[in-house]
Amino acid sequence: MKILVYLHHPSQFHVFKNCITELKKSFEIIIIATHKDILTNLLDEQGFEYINILPEGRKGNKFSIALSLLKQDYRLLKICLTHKPKLLIGTSTEITHVGRLLGIKSYFFIEDDISVVPLVGLLAHPFATKIVSPEVCNNGRWNDKTITYRGYQKLAYLHPNVFTPDYSVASRYLPSQRPYCIIRLSSLDAHHDTSASGISNEFISQIINILEPSCNVFITTERRLSEEFSKYQLSINPLDIHHLLAFASFFIGDSQSMAVEAAMLGTPNVRISSFSGKISVLEELEHTYKLTVGIHPNDEQRILATIQEMAENKEIKAEYQQRRHTMLRDKIDVTAWLVELFTQSTSKSA
Repeated sequence: MKILVYLHHPSQFHVFKNCITELKKSFEIIIIATHKDILTNLLDEQGFEYINILPEGRKGNKFSIALSLLKQDYRLLKICLTHKPKLLIGTSTEITHVGRLLGIKSYFFIEDDISVVPLVGLLAHPFATKIVSPEVCNNGRWNDKTITYRGYQKLAYLHPNVFTPDYSVASRYLPSQRPYCIIRLSSLDAHHDTSASGISNEFISQIINILEPSCNVFITTERRLSEEFSKYQLSINPLDIHHLLAFASFFIGDSQSMAVEAAMLGTPNVRISSFSGKISVLEELEHTYKLTVGIHPNDEQRILATIQEMAENKEIKAEYQQRRHTMLRDKIDVTAWLVELFTQSTSKSA
């Protein structure tokens, strides 16, 4: 029996990698990937065979995005006609379109509320057999066909049952045993980032001035940095980033995804984003578990004051670790849950 897993972003590799390994014991797994260097590199390093459905890649403009969607729909249709999978899983709208057309069950995974990604609600939700979301998410009119779980997507790869931070891995990138922090600058070029704003280059130096007296500063970035920050830029194997993040004193960034990862690992973090206050997963992590702090980019004084306060708190890492333990007691091993979900879904009708 065949299950098709569609991956279009490196984060989805992490979400499904452990599940794929377990499912391979009982099923034939077909992995579909789009052309992204990091994603395909991760698959290669893991030794996973895959089909690159968009080897030519695409540009970031709206026309190119729409054209690539049509290409991927058509190519996925041909793949499914050839391989005849029993189940389609992933976070890409294509699986819902092809699944509906061919009568194949599609399980569409999402961790954002529909109010944050309304376009997904138009392109994917109506066609998906099931939507799979953390129980805290709101899928609006599609809640009635949502399968919820007591956890977060990133617990599929950061739950203690599947991930143990290794300082020897992190130390490969550290010039000394001095404490360190990580600043992450994302590209903010996803379709839902149209009006989003994050950390400006001008603001980075003020943050560094607060942090540098007490720790080394590393910057990971998806966008071009000015030359003055080149000495802080960190080049890292993507497979190692979670080890480095786990032992960091702080994480500061405009990446929602890495803020959740920091929270899963109990690393103190500030996310600087215009999405602050809008995403249920992050709101729960912030207000129920106190594992993250979200601040709008325009509120620069509050950002600097919060970072300063955190830098002066010598017990903050221990506090976040305790909060992480509280969160983990409330949540499930997501990988184990996914394996059971997919196994059951292939043995009964939708």
